[in-house]
Amino acid sequence: MTILQALERHYHRLAERGEVSSPGWSREKFGFCVVLSRDGEPVWIEDIRAPSGKKRKPTDYPVPAAVKRTVGIVSNFLWDKTSYALGRTAGKGQRTAQEHAAFREMHLTRLADETDEGLIALRLFLEKWQPDRLESVPGFVPEMLDANVMFRLDGERQRIHERPAARALVEMAGGGNEEGEDIFCLVTGERGPVERLHPSIKGVEGAQSSGAALVSFNLDAFTSLGKTQGANAPTSKGAAFRYGTTLNYLLTRGGPNRLPRPVGDATVVFWAEAGDGQADALFANWLGGDTADDDASETRKLREQMQAVARGKRISDVLPEIEPDTRFHVLGLSPNAARLSVRFWLSDTIDAFAHRLARHHEDLRIEPAPLKWGAAPSINRLLVNTTALQRDFKNIPPLLAGEVMRAVLSGTRYPQSFLSAVLIRLRAGDSPATGWHAAVIRAVLVRLKRRHPEIPEEGETPMSLKRDHDNVGYQLGRLFAVYELAQRAALGRVNATIRDKYFGAASATPASVFPLIVRGGQNHLAKVRKEKPGWASLIERELEEIHSHIEPVAPRSLPRSLSLQDQGEFAIGYYHQRAARLSNDKNENLDPKELEDLQGEGGAE
Repeated sequence: MTILQALERHYHRLAERGEVSSPGWSREKFGFCVVLSRDGEPVWIEDIRAPSGKKRKPTDYPVPAAVKRTVGIVSNFLWDKTSYALGRTAGKGQRTAQEHAAFREMHLTRLADETDEGLIALRLFLEKWQPDRLESVPGFVPEMLDANVMFRLDGERQRIHERPAARALVEMAGGGNEEGEDIFCLVTGERGPVERLHPSIKGVEGAQSSGAALVSFNLDAFTSLGKTQGANAPTSKGAAFRYGTTLNYLLTRGGPNRLPRPVGDATVVFWAEAGDGQADALFANWLGGDTADDDASETRKLREQMQAVARGKRISDVLPEIEPDTRFHVLGLSPNAARLSVRFWLSDTIDAFAHRLARHHEDLRIEPAPLKWGAAPSINRLLVNTTALQRDFKNIPPLLAGEVMRAVLSGTRYPQSFLSAVLIRLRAGDSPATGWHAAVIRAVLVRLKRRHPEIPEEGETPMSLKRDHDNVGYQLGRLFAVYELAQRAALGRVNATIRDKYFGAASATPASVFPLIVRGGQNHLAKVRKEKPGWASLIERELEEIHSHIEPVAPRSLPRSLSLQDQGEFAIGYYHQRAARLSNDKNENLDPKELEDLQGEGGAE
């Protein structure tokens, strides 16, 4: 099923519930309503914005469908932004006079023979309105300039566009729009008049606020067989209206079918083909809920649900209110000038998506849990903590974000660029001790080996410290962590540890760096033997155990360089060893508080 087919199909479910507009209507954002007397005089300007903290924000209202504007001047019916409806704008307004003239002329023509008192009041208003009077109207505030405005008759609650006579005019205009070449619609498979300009899609982060096109043809290179505009991908007017209305509804900010934050540059919407929204809520919680550790009950509940699905249970067994085999769709849209790009599109059953999400979080498991991990960190949190410069969401690589999302939802292996990006951030100075990088690296390596069992490896990358894991990168990471421990034991907390100086080089080219680390480590151990003999014994015993896994000859000697996979193993070995609580059973005079301060930080910095 294509994107447009799925959206068009979903429209009928939304229409049955009364959640989307009928043909000829659309939902637009409004902040102000001009109240008119029966003789067309503006009585006052009503602020209809909704409270939002200390500010107020526009609210969605159903109005006659917005026209498609490209570069021409075209007016909406019975409402518009202030440059059209009132002849005023906040900017220079080079076209404001022409825009207001178009609004005035269109309404005077269409309302000339109307007898409804609300429509008469609007016609009288436009006949004598002067834009320079706006500041003198009670209720005027500068914020209304360039906002959408509607009209209402004084003494009535109903807006003018909601009056029966106005609705009849809108329906009449809708019937007139059915003119055009009769085509075979690629969306519905039925014949109907072709839609020349597809609807504008609003709500995609980074796209134009006035809307962007999902389907458009703006250059001759995109056309064929002499067709123009929408005739190149023939879609009926009805199907275009339905898919556009549905997508604009799904993109509503704060709505139940949209992730609150874009993944990279992609705004993500999702919807189920059945049920009462339980599947949508589940997906939003599993993919973008970010349940925190301090919310113990929700964290435990979410973790138990995912573990049950990962063990093979169907989602309908875990959550009976979700219908089994419900079809589910996920769409990621990215801005591209005046158009939209489809970053990813996936369609499957909710059970398939739930299993893949549970498998994703299972692959990410590492012990101890990373700092502020929660039950199911979102892809956004993974990316911002492991790939973004300065941990800023704006710096998440957009192409990588789309590839990772696609891998998670399709169950395929993570992109190799994910591993590369995480290692680059570690070499650039990100702390490997938080555990986020180690969790992501382990997930990449585990899934790579699962998808390619023919790769000769030393077994699955361990979830927790495994002293006999036979990978040279893992053992070198452990070795590096122990020498860092020796430095802290000898010098206490210092401004720059060996991790700050050598982590990147040691994980990439160990043969050139570890001799320096070992020489420095021996000096540190000499000091520790004098001041803290219990610590010295503990560290030396750990060094001996690690060296037993590193042979003086290839392939498990100090290699000149490590592959990307082995560099990942290095980071995991470092994290496991650093977070491990070394036993002090044979060192009774070792202060337990000192052990806590110097040895284990449990993945947190």
